[in-house]
Amino acid sequence: MAIQIKETGYSKWLTPIIIIAAAVVLLVTGLVILLSDSLGVSIDEGEKRIEVAEGDGASVIADKLGEADIIKYTWLFKIQSKAGGYDGNFQPGAVTVSSGMSYGQILDLLITPNRETARITIPEGYEIKQIAQKLDEEGVVGWQDFYAALNPADYNYPFLQGLPQRDGVMEGYLFPATYEIPEGMTAHDIIDLMLSAFNSQFTQEMYNRASELGMTTDELITMASIIEREAGEGEKPKVAGVFYNRRNSGMKLQSCATVQYILGERKPVLSIADTKIDSPYNTYMYPGFPVGPICNPGMESINAALYPEVTDAYYFVLGKDGEHIFSATYDEHVAAMSGSDPTVSVADTAIENQDNLKQ
Repeated sequence: MAIQIKETGYSKWLTPIIIIAAAVVLLVTGLVILLSDSLGVSIDEGEKRIEVAEGDGASVIADKLGEADIIKYTWLFKIQSKAGGYDGNFQPGAVTVSSGMSYGQILDLLITPNRETARITIPEGYEIKQIAQKLDEEGVVGWQDFYAALNPADYNYPFLQGLPQRDGVMEGYLFPATYEIPEGMTAHDIIDLMLSAFNSQFTQEMYNRASELGMTTDELITMASIIEREAGEGEKPKVAGVFYNRRNSGMKLQSCATVQYILGERKPVLSIADTKIDSPYNTYMYPGFPVGPICNPGMESINAALYPEVTDAYYFVLGKDGEHIFSATYDEHVAAMSGSDPTVSVADTAIENQDNLKQ
C-alpha cells in the first residue's frame, strides 16, 4: 500500500525561498567584496605609484592600476570613471595611490593637474652643466648625482653608441623641452627622459639625411650645437650654410661659441689668447668639427644642420642691429666688421684669411 504525503503550502515555497535567499546572500557578499575594494583599496606596501602618459584613457589607466595590484576590478573602475564624467580629463604625470583610497579618490587624483611633479623647462642651447644646475636649484636632483649618472653605457639608444672620449660625452643629446618630472625620479630616470625625447624627435629620415651629408649623427648634432649658439631667429639655415662652406673647403670653422664652451662662460669679446687655447673644441686652432657638441640644440638648429641654405658666404659677423652681416670674401668680412657690434666680437687679427681654400 503506497503512502501519499500531501505537500503543505509551507514546504511548497521552501525550496524557492532557500534559492532566493542564497542568491541574495551571494549578491550581497559580492557587493561587499566589490565595495570593499572600490571604497578603499588595500596596498601591502602602503602606497604605489603609476605613470600616466599623455592621452591615456580610463581603460589604459585601469589596466596600469590592475597590473600594479592597486585595484582588483578594472571593469568597475572604468564604470565609475564613465558614470562620474572622468573620461577624457586625465592628466599626465605620476600618481601615488595610498592604501585605503577609494576608486573615486583615485579618479579625483587622476584629473588633478601638476600633481607631484616639477615642471622644468630646459631652454634650447643649454649645456649639461646648466641643466644640472637648474635641476639642483629647483630641488629635483642634486647636480653631483646628475653628473654621476651621465654614463652612455647605462642607456640603450643608438645615437650614444661609439661616442669618442671627451668631457661632457652626452652633451648634445639631452633634448631641450618642458618636462613634467614626478617626485622621486632619480638622476638616471631624468636623463633617460631627456634622451627618450631626443630619440622620438630625431627620426630615421634624419639619420639618413646625415649620411647623405657624409656626416655621423654625432657630427650632425655637433654642427647643430654650433648653429644653436651662433645664430639668431630666422638666420640659422644661412649660418649653417656658411659653416658647411667652410667645412667642405677644409677651412677652420672659427666659431666663437666653441671657444666660449672651452672657457666655460659666454665671454662676449674673445682675446687672441682665448682663441689660442689648445683644446679639441677650439675651431680657431683646428679645422673641421670640434670633438663634440657644445650645447644641447633644439629642432630648429638640428633642421638647419640637416638642410642648410645654399649661400656664397664664408664669413659672418654680428651687426649693430642684432642681425648678422654675411660676406663671401675675407676683405668683405673685414669691411663688415667696422659695422659690427663691438661688445660681441673677437680680436680682428684672430680671423684668418682662408679665401685660398674656398671651393
